[in-house]
Amino acid sequence: MSPSNSTIGGNSARSGRDNCGMRFLMDVSPTRLATKRDSSLVCGQLLTPLTRYANAGGTFAIDNGAFTGLDRGAFARLVRREEPNRDRCLWVVVPDIVGSGRRTMELWQRREKFVGEGWPLAFAAQDGSEDLDIPWNEMACLFIGGRDPWKDSQAVVDLLRTARALGLRTHVGRVNTLRRYRRFESEADTCDGSGVARYEHMLRAIEAGMQNDEPELFPAEE
Repeated sequence: MSPSNSTIGGNSARSGRDNCGMRFLMDVSPTRLATKRDSSLVCGQLLTPLTRYANAGGTFAIDNGAFTGLDRGAFARLVRREEPNRDRCLWVVVPDIVGSGRRTMELWQRREKFVGEGWPLAFAAQDGSEDLDIPWNEMACLFIGGRDPWKDSQAVVDLLRTARALGLRTHVGRVNTLRRYRRFESEADTCDGSGVARYEHMLRAIEAGMQNDEPELFPAEE
């Protein structure tokens, strides 16, 4: 499956994008998303079966919510609901098992049970995925999941660089601090963070740190 040609904020979300760096997909309502449009770090909306927000009408992606436990029915309903908006969707994350690359691969091999034909699919890399035969030719996006400290390992950077070399979209989940944003800024197209989505000061702290090149003295938990 080839990557979608959707754009973010008028710029390609593919590898070889402009110099804006990694940008956030926000799990927020359309009203709250509108208040964040002034941020150069925000590029679109992340829809999940957990929050079930309405589609804001622009670029979006769909996560499966498996980090807190997959609700298969809610995920299926969300994908069905967004069928009319599929041309604006960057990717849909196929269900995964947090922390287990092997179990996640088994779900990917049965992805037709979760997502129908025609959607651009994201493969969620998990701990140990780097030692498996990753299905590069079958995905539209590499989504970095996983537990700490695997997420911050060189193996993850290498996976992202491979995906970008192949022209795939790249996304990193659970980016809530300046430290983590800086680690992946030049390695991924998009990211998300529940804290950044919920608390305005967390997004502003990352913005300020990037503008002023300031160290993060007391990083929050990811």
